[in-house]
Amino acid sequence: MFLTCMETVTKELVSWMRGHESSVFSISVHASGRYAITTSSDTAQLWDLDTFQRKRKLNILQSVGIQKVFFLPLSNTILSCFKDNSIFAWECDTLSCKYQLPAPPESSSVLYKVFAVTRDGRILAAGGKSNHLHLWCLEAKQLFRIIQMPTKVRAIRHLEFLPDSFDAGSNQVLGVLSQDGIMRFVNIQTCKLLFEIGSLDEGISSSVISPHGRYIASIMENGSLNIYSVQALTQEINKPPPPLVKVIEDLPKSKLNSGGLKMKVTSGRVQRPAKSRENKIQARILKQDLTGNFENKENEASDGLNKKRLQILLKGYGEYPTKYRMFIWRSLLQLPENHTAFSSLVDKGVHVAFLNLQKKYPIKSRKLLRVLQRTLSALAHWSAIFSDTPYLPLLAFPFVKLFQNNQLICFEVVATLIINWCQHWFEYFPNPPINILSLIENVLAFHDKELLQHFIDHDITSQLYAWPLLETVFSEVLTREEWLKLFDNVFSNHPSFLLMTVVAYNTCSRAPLLNCSLRDDFEYFFHHRNNLDISVVIREVYHLMDTTPTDIHPNDKLDAFVALTKGQYPVFNQYPKFIVDYQTQERERIRNDELDFLRERQMVEDMQAEVDQQRVEDEAWYQKQELLRKAEETRREMLLQEEEKMAQQRQRLASVKRELRAKEMHLQDATRRRFLKLQQDQCEMELRRLNDEIERKVHMRDQEIATTAKDLEMRHLELESQKRLYEKNLIRNQEAVAKEMREDSDTYRRKVDLEEHMFHKLIEAGQTQNQKTQKLIEENLAEAEQACLNADWRIQALHKQRCDDLQRNACYQEVAKLLRENRRKETEVLNAMVGEGAKKWEEAKEKDFHLKSEKKASALSDASRKWFLEKELDDALEHAEHPYNTVPRCQSGQAASGYVPRTSQLKDSSEVDSSTHISLNQRRVQWDTMEQDLMERVRNLRQRLTAQARNRCRTPHLLAT
Repeated sequence: MFLTCMETVTKELVSWMRGHESSVFSISVHASGRYAITTSSDTAQLWDLDTFQRKRKLNILQSVGIQKVFFLPLSNTILSCFKDNSIFAWECDTLSCKYQLPAPPESSSVLYKVFAVTRDGRILAAGGKSNHLHLWCLEAKQLFRIIQMPTKVRAIRHLEFLPDSFDAGSNQVLGVLSQDGIMRFVNIQTCKLLFEIGSLDEGISSSVISPHGRYIASIMENGSLNIYSVQALTQEINKPPPPLVKVIEDLPKSKLNSGGLKMKVTSGRVQRPAKSRENKIQARILKQDLTGNFENKENEASDGLNKKRLQILLKGYGEYPTKYRMFIWRSLLQLPENHTAFSSLVDKGVHVAFLNLQKKYPIKSRKLLRVLQRTLSALAHWSAIFSDTPYLPLLAFPFVKLFQNNQLICFEVVATLIINWCQHWFEYFPNPPINILSLIENVLAFHDKELLQHFIDHDITSQLYAWPLLETVFSEVLTREEWLKLFDNVFSNHPSFLLMTVVAYNTCSRAPLLNCSLRDDFEYFFHHRNNLDISVVIREVYHLMDTTPTDIHPNDKLDAFVALTKGQYPVFNQYPKFIVDYQTQERERIRNDELDFLRERQMVEDMQAEVDQQRVEDEAWYQKQELLRKAEETRREMLLQEEEKMAQQRQRLASVKRELRAKEMHLQDATRRRFLKLQQDQCEMELRRLNDEIERKVHMRDQEIATTAKDLEMRHLELESQKRLYEKNLIRNQEAVAKEMREDSDTYRRKVDLEEHMFHKLIEAGQTQNQKTQKLIEENLAEAEQACLNADWRIQALHKQRCDDLQRNACYQEVAKLLRENRRKETEVLNAMVGEGAKKWEEAKEKDFHLKSEKKASALSDASRKWFLEKELDDALEHAEHPYNTVPRCQSGQAASGYVPRTSQLKDSSEVDSSTHISLNQRRVQWDTMEQDLMERVRNLRQRLTAQARNRCRTPHLLAT
């Protein structure tokens, strides 16, 4: 972001001021107009308006933003307000912190957003998003009042004090613009609402008050601009009270006594309205003169300041307070502030006499130069003599520097100074004012004849010891503070005070002046600063004013103070008009002659320049032609030489090409051989890598098979140990049962053992058949696996051969066809193996079904045989007990009754044997089931191993592909 400084009259760009990164929302200018402060949300910067350069920069933390930074009126204090409600005061020159305002009470805590300061810089008003207004006393550095606005006010958007010409800067009326678009004006002492502008329907967006407090300009929310008259708004409030001055009517003129006085009897203090100058009642004290005439002594200044009291204050302190000096000067000089008249003078532009002012008076500050040029031009437009006055810039410069920010005041101060304190200066124009210098010389001769005689002895006139001080108004020999102190006394006294100051300056400096003997020393003394106390000079001036005789006193030769007229400035013609007109005419004639001479000289110079240019062009053309001819000859010689060199270079180039071609052929041959060797090495390396991979995978497969075999053996041993344990338990149980019936069942045991032996043979035969079938399947799978491996090895060998063929020719399509054929054959072999495996599984299922049917037939045969043996045994026993009894059992009751017990006994023994046999058969069936599960697991494991080996055998082929 940057700031632009524009000239208001010429509307030209003066300077750019860069340094802000965010938008600038506040600009504050010092009362002297030399410094300015620009404020953005993250920083505040102090600028020097004379050089438009940045002096200092205020950096803050990101968490603490800046609300506003501004100068306090009529002081060198900078007030900085931050978003955390902290307010600091800084010294403008040293930028040291003067004080910090304490935090506001928690009961009325307001987040400050807007601020306003009275013209005297004593009271600070702050507000924000609340209906509370905080009033701070900056002298006491404390919060002295909290004003609560009406309840309809929820936030304050703008604050501004209403200026008043009669309150000496301690403004009492504060304008408060709230969120509803209404600006209310409140008296901060009585806390009464005086009047308000704006309405809910037509709200105010922003507002500003004129410097004199007469008008209020407001931008409405609908975009219109309204200008309000403060006098009309406060007409009812400032309605004058009934007159307190009672006038006693005079007697008829015939009855008046010659020595009578006109008297005004007042019943009290005269009251006046707050802002109306037209209705101001002036009370004057009337005195009776010896001659019977009455004088109106001007003890009251235009702004109500008493001149006598100011002179008493000035004699007591030696100078006016810095804060109020400008205000007092304006009151003493009774400036009319004719804005319209001054604007008409400024609108005429820069006077032709001061167009080149910067060449004669080079001033570093462009702003100060423009203000000086504009002020001098306005004076020249006001009176023609000032355009020819050579010392006018010296006379006006100190006032221009002092009032550079208020050009109207500056012009009127200089004009008032010329009218009153420069009386009779222009009667001997263009010579110095001999009459004024004679007055000074007469006073000096009366008070210090020795010094005057010293001046006369060294041929030093009043034009050397008095005129330099007058034409520069002491600005060359005094510092700023001394000059301000002197003019506090000059403006407070009669115009002759300035002439007496010249005499006092010489008399107070008589010691160094009496020691001077050279003219250059005198000139240097009256144009440079000297070691002289200005307070002593001022006391000497007052002494001279009181002790100078009347016949030589300048007071009688100069008129009393006369202020500028209001509305239009007075006509200034106190100069020899014919001389000024003659000089003006002569200057105009000389200017016209100079213009004609310059025009003719410019024409001659243009013609001479044209002739010289033509001659130079002709000479340049001839020289150029000569140079072109010589250059052409030189280029031809160079061309022949270049052609000879080109032929030689072509021959050398041809020989070099032949050598390069031979080297290239050798390099290509060597590269081809190296490339072939590299390809061969890569192929061998690839084969070795594939062989190593195959060996590694075969070794891994063998290790896995061996590990699986060991696991199977361990499982078989575990099953054997479990079998032995079960048999041991079974034998232990059998021995416990056999002890009870060993003798009765020996014959039957042998028979049972024989049957068991036959049954075991049958089981072993079935197991042998199953083992043979399994062995056949495994052999077939092994043969298929070996065939697959052989086919893979053949495919690998063929792939290696064809890879070598691919390096020597480009038969890619044929190789791809062979690869597809190989993949098809592999697919057929795999399908055949899968089909063969399916057939084997179907055959195994059929044999298993046949085994189960055989087991069922054997079980039926065993049951029929058992039934047959039991039947035969029963018949044999019955025959052994009754060998001769041929009667059937059913017909003999006793025989039947005797046989039944024996039969029941045999049945009991047979039931015990059959229960033992059934338990043994159940154990055998369990062992058979466990063996079948084990065999099924072994077959599944072998199938997985075969599939893994097949995939591993196919992997090198896929890698080669």
